[in-house]
Amino acid sequence: MKPAALIEQLSGLIGATHVLSDAAEMAPYVTDWRGRYHGRAVCVVRPGSTQEVAAVVAACHAAGRPMVPQGGNTGLCGGATPDDRGDAVLISLARLRAIRALSTDEDCLIVEAGCTLAEVRAAASRAGRLFPLSLASEGSCSIGGNLATNAGGMQVLRYGNMRELALGLEVVLPDGRVWHGLRTLRKDNTGYDLKHWFIGAEGTLGIITAAALRLFPLPRARAVAWVGLAEPVHALRLLQRLRDEHGERANLFELISQSTLDLVLRHVPGTRAPLAGAHAWHVLLELTDTQAEAALVPALEGLLADGLAQGVLRDAAIAQSDAQAASWIALRENASEAQKREGVSLKHDISVPIGAVPIFLAEAERRLRALLPELRIVAFGHMGDGNLHYNLFLPAAGDRMHAQVDEATAGESVQRCVHDLVGELSGSISAEHGLGQLKRAEILRFKSPIEMDLMHRLKQALDPQGLMNPGKVL
Repeated sequence: MKPAALIEQLSGLIGATHVLSDAAEMAPYVTDWRGRYHGRAVCVVRPGSTQEVAAVVAACHAAGRPMVPQGGNTGLCGGATPDDRGDAVLISLARLRAIRALSTDEDCLIVEAGCTLAEVRAAASRAGRLFPLSLASEGSCSIGGNLATNAGGMQVLRYGNMRELALGLEVVLPDGRVWHGLRTLRKDNTGYDLKHWFIGAEGTLGIITAAALRLFPLPRARAVAWVGLAEPVHALRLLQRLRDEHGERANLFELISQSTLDLVLRHVPGTRAPLAGAHAWHVLLELTDTQAEAALVPALEGLLADGLAQGVLRDAAIAQSDAQAASWIALRENASEAQKREGVSLKHDISVPIGAVPIFLAEAERRLRALLPELRIVAFGHMGDGNLHYNLFLPAAGDRMHAQVDEATAGESVQRCVHDLVGELSGSISAEHGLGQLKRAEILRFKSPIEMDLMHRLKQALDPQGLMNPGKVL
C-alpha cells in the first residue's frame, strides 16, 4: 500500500487531525531526547483508545508496514525513534491518558499507557497512597514507556523497578489483537506470566496500552541526609549498616561524585552544595516510615555520628525541612540535565553486584586513564541496587595526549573498556535504560547464544513479519 493510501486509511480509523504527515509536525517525534537519533516516518498517528491502537496496528500489519511505538519520548537509547528509511508508522500513545480505576482495598491503580508518571503519582497521592517510581523526567515520561524499558529510578532500593510494580497489562499484539491481562491478583500461578514478555521489551513484541500498578502506604515520616566521603567503599559500609539497622525504611541511597555535583551547581540555577567543603564522593540517603511519629531523624543522627567518629564519613548534614530535602534530591535528579547542558558525553547505564561497585569505580578509572588520561569522569547512580550512570566527557581534540585518536575511535574504545569490566564483574551493560538502537549490537558480546536464540524465537513467535519496532533490542 502506498503511503498516501495508508495515511488516508489511518485517518479514517482515528480522525485526520490525529494523523500527522507534515515534516515539521512530525519533527518532535522522530528525534530522541538527547538529539542523538534522527529518523523519518510515513506519518505519526495519535490514537485515543486501545481500540484505535488495535485498529491502527491491524491496518499496518495488513499493509506490511513497520510500527514504532512511542510514549513520552524521553528514552536515552533511541528505542522510540524510527530509522531513516522512512517506511514506518510512528504510533504515539500520548492521548491514552485515562485513570481507569483506583482501589485502596486492592492497593492497585489501573491507568492507560500515555499517562505521565507525575499524573500517576498524583492520582495515588490523592487517594493516600504511593506509587513509588521516581524519575527526573516524571512530568513527561509515560507509564507505557516506563514499562517498556523496565524503568528503575531512585526508589528501587525499597520498592523494586517497574517489573515489580506491575500486576497486569493490556497489550495490542503485532497483528492487532488485544491481550486483556489487566489482572490485579498477587497470586496467579496458571502458566507463563505473559506480562513479563512485554515489560522491558521496548515495544518489540507488542504495544502496552494500559497497566494495573501496585500502590503502597503513603510515607508520613522522612529523614534525608547528605554525606561527604573519601571513597566508594565507605559508602558501601554505610549502606550495609543502614540496611541492617533500618531495613525497608531505607528508601534512597544515591552515590554522587564531586564532578557530577560540580556540573549541577554550574548548570542548574539556584542550586547550592549541601556541605561546606568538597569531597571526592557524596551520598544522598533517605529513610521513610508510614508512622508519622517515627523518630527517623534521631536514628539517622546516631548512625551518621558513628560514621564520622569511625572515619568512614568526612562530613554529613540532615535536611531541616521538606524544602531543603527536596532541594538536595533535585541535585541528584538534575544530574542528567546538567550533563546535557555541558555537552556530548559517552553514557553508560551499567549495573554490577552491589559489593563490586567500589571495585568497578576504581578499576574503570585506572583503565580509562591509561587509555585517555584527560578523560573527565562523571559518575553517579543508585548504589543501593548496583546501578551506576558512568558517563565520560572526551577531552577537546587539541588537549588529547593521543592526537591520532578521533572521536569515533575514542568512543568505541572507551565503551569497550567500560563494558568489558562490567562483564568481568558479572554485571549488565544496561541496567534501566534498555538497549534500543544504542546497544543492540553490543549485547551480542555479553549474552550467550542460547539467550539470544530464545529472544529471537520469542520475537518470531509474536511478530513473525518483524514489523514491531524493528531494529531495536535485536
